[in-house]
Amino acid sequence: MKSIFDSVSNQSSKIVTSAYSTSFSLATKMLSSSIRQDIYNIYGFVRLADEIVDSFHDYNKEDLFNKFEYDLELAIDNRISLNPILNAFQHTYHTYKIDKAYVDAFMKSMRMDLYKSEYLTEDEFNTYIYGSADVVGLMCLKVFVKGDQMKFDELKDTAMALGSAFQKVNFLRDLKADHEELNRTYFPNTDLNNLDESSKQQIIDDIEKDFALGLSGIKKLPMEARFGVFMAYRYYRQLLKKLKRLPALEIKNSRVRVPNYKKIELLTRSYVKYQLNLL
Repeated sequence: MKSIFDSVSNQSSKIVTSAYSTSFSLATKMLSSSIRQDIYNIYGFVRLADEIVDSFHDYNKEDLFNKFEYDLELAIDNRISLNPILNAFQHTYHTYKIDKAYVDAFMKSMRMDLYKSEYLTEDEFNTYIYGSADVVGLMCLKVFVKGDQMKFDELKDTAMALGSAFQKVNFLRDLKADHEELNRTYFPNTDLNNLDESSKQQIIDDIEKDFALGLSGIKKLPMEARFGVFMAYRYYRQLLKKLKRLPALEIKNSRVRVPNYKKIELLTRSYVKYQLNLL
């Protein structure tokens, strides 16, 4: 029975989320059960694509990515895939009528990671951010508003800003791994070998603007989604807070993280703010 396979597919996406990101998994658990699985399904899809270009160094990444993209197209067209992650994603894609342009933009940015190692202009950087982060926020927003197009249009810009903020925090946190292991430099006009406080502050100021716009949208999300997204926001703000305290040159030589006890503390404080309507 296909229902059994669909259940296995959903469980696979949940396992991928839990295995690859404890923080995102924790935030997703704070969403209503009515939308939680669909966010797992979106995360599972984007994580697999990202892993191909970032992790599978002993294999032909381009061949793997081409095969994954081909299977993705078949999954969407046929509404089924023997790849459980893609099978789960196509269900969410069709259920919420996710714009195919968002999926295409995401895959385009992931493909760029196969060959592009440096982003020299703001336009190049913004194009990559849009595909790798903004559209993921938009796909999730489709789920959060449960097909309400008017609400989606109202919150579209704020969802993109939040996606951008999360991605830019990741870039700043992962400067060492991206530069030394993957030979990538995402921030334009920035000398990572001699990162100074001025350049660091410019990056942080840009992220703060995205966070401010993103928070304004969180406050308007449906109740089913609001606390879970706020939890993710608080986690990334905590990462940025730690990065702000690090001297610029140390950022490239370390990788900050939020320990588990701090995540529980964030969860508790976030819940209090949420209950008291202090977002």
